[in-house]
Amino acid sequence: MAGRIEDYALIGDLETAALVGRDGSVDWWCAPRFDSPACFAALLGDGGHGCWSLAPVGGRTCSRRSYRGDTLVLDTVWESVGGTVRVTDFMPPRQRGPRIVRVVEGIAGRVDMRGDLRVRFDHGSVVPWTYALDRRTVASVAGPDATRLHCGPGAGEPVLTRESTRFAFPVAAGQRVTFVLGWHPSHAPAPPAPDVPAALGRTLAFWNDWASGLCYEGPAREAVLRSLITLKALTYEPTGGVIAAATASLPECIGGRRNWDYRFCWLRDSTFTLSCLLRSGYRREALAWTDWLVRAAAGAPADLQPLYGIAGQRRLPETDADWLPGYENSRPVRLGNAAVDQFQLDIYGEVLNTIYSAVRTGVALDEHVWRLMAGLLEYVGQRWREPDEGIWEVRGPRRQFVHSKVMAWVAADRALRLARVAGQRASVRRWQALRAELRAEICRFGWNEERGSFTQFYGSRRVDATALLIPRLGFLPADDPRVLGTVRAMAGLTDRGFLRRYDEVSDGEVHEVDGLAGAEGSFVACTFWYADALALTGRPAEARTAFERVLDVRNDVGLLAEEWDPQTGRQLGNTPQALSHVALVNTAFTLDGTRRRERTPARRPAMA
Repeated sequence: MAGRIEDYALIGDLETAALVGRDGSVDWWCAPRFDSPACFAALLGDGGHGCWSLAPVGGRTCSRRSYRGDTLVLDTVWESVGGTVRVTDFMPPRQRGPRIVRVVEGIAGRVDMRGDLRVRFDHGSVVPWTYALDRRTVASVAGPDATRLHCGPGAGEPVLTRESTRFAFPVAAGQRVTFVLGWHPSHAPAPPAPDVPAALGRTLAFWNDWASGLCYEGPAREAVLRSLITLKALTYEPTGGVIAAATASLPECIGGRRNWDYRFCWLRDSTFTLSCLLRSGYRREALAWTDWLVRAAAGAPADLQPLYGIAGQRRLPETDADWLPGYENSRPVRLGNAAVDQFQLDIYGEVLNTIYSAVRTGVALDEHVWRLMAGLLEYVGQRWREPDEGIWEVRGPRRQFVHSKVMAWVAADRALRLARVAGQRASVRRWQALRAELRAEICRFGWNEERGSFTQFYGSRRVDATALLIPRLGFLPADDPRVLGTVRAMAGLTDRGFLRRYDEVSDGEVHEVDGLAGAEGSFVACTFWYADALALTGRPAEARTAFERVLDVRNDVGLLAEEWDPQTGRQLGNTPQALSHVALVNTAFTLDGTRRRERTPARRPAMA
């Protein structure tokens, strides 16, 4: 059985990532890229679907674990009567293929260790041919995939069976035993095993150097930095694309059907991500993300998609992996994502807002980018009156979602601002009219006087957490009575202080909006948005409480999944979730700004 979602820590090499449990088992690893088929898929099944356990004999949950300083190098410690042992797990930033390195180190006494490697290609469905090359090297191959395990001195001779590669060995204080597992194409020679101490030194140096670039000294700095390291680890370095999460099909409701593949790049996250990186001082990553976005969005405006692959690929067909039982029997297990074919009006505003934010920081607006932007807005002008699937990618009927209309307004507003910068004034009058028409319609049909709030869609009484973004997007000022009323109405979405995305339904019922049965947990990013809105509307103490409440539910190494279930005290959804960590960083900056303003004495009027 896989562990709880919060039991997992992340290691990665900027091209793929793996999840390591508190029991010492690597239960998820896609190779060679984030979006490749998994070699270890026990997270969505059991050990027979691929994993790599390494722990003391009889040991289960570790005594403690932590990242080594400001890095992605994980130290897991087991303490027992006989002794203490530490396992260090890391993936060297990519040089010659993806590798998981595991170092077993005796700290005190003597500890008997055991390991069990079960490679399963194609998301746990293919058992490879496994054979020993020599007493310390084991190869596995099937179809296009191959792995090679290098065992260091002291590991003993591996025992091979049809199902696994096993090893058992003692480790005494001061002794180190190393293992390196690498993936390579089966038609190509395997790269040589790295010098493990040198690889560890380079990996530590890389992450410490990167972390030193943080430009933030406010409250919760440790949480902010860990979130940024996580965001960096979810970035595909060759293209600059940032994936939504490292995993696929972890459930938003245990035992339910809300299971999605998040190993792709979503346009809806683009502005949040850019703001997070720029504020924090990571301009190189921000520009790489913007470049990825422009490349992905290139082409006909009608072809713009809600999400893309890490290289910008468009075809991401959704299939069910019926050989996998799913995390705690949450089925179906979905690979790929059908939302790629949805119409989401909000993404046009996201792209234009991201380009605008980049230009404000000094990025030049090239002629081809201007043409792209103008084409996108012209397309918005043609289709903004249509219903869509919205930011939450509902699988029910299309609606006139208020957030989608607000983002259409954002598209027009940012295009107008950019037109002045670029000296492109030919379309200004038409775009001004579009912006005004959008504002008037949203305020007329998206506002519910009885509820005292903006709603989820036209004619509805439901509220939606996306309405909290209205002041931050500039649609209305934070002190507007309609914004204040909307923030007050969000209390109806809270569960023990955590915010859901929208109204839920009882278990077994089909939600009239998203078309799916069953409830889900609170949405981590929405709770951070709530804290932002509280701060912007003059309720800073409540904002800090909301922020700290989410900090308290991070796991022991500072990671957040997509959702939190206040009823069971469990993380839910794919993990670690980029949007959750992006929202943490942005809210920290919001609260730090509020704190600074509170401490700054009001300026006295000048004497006449």
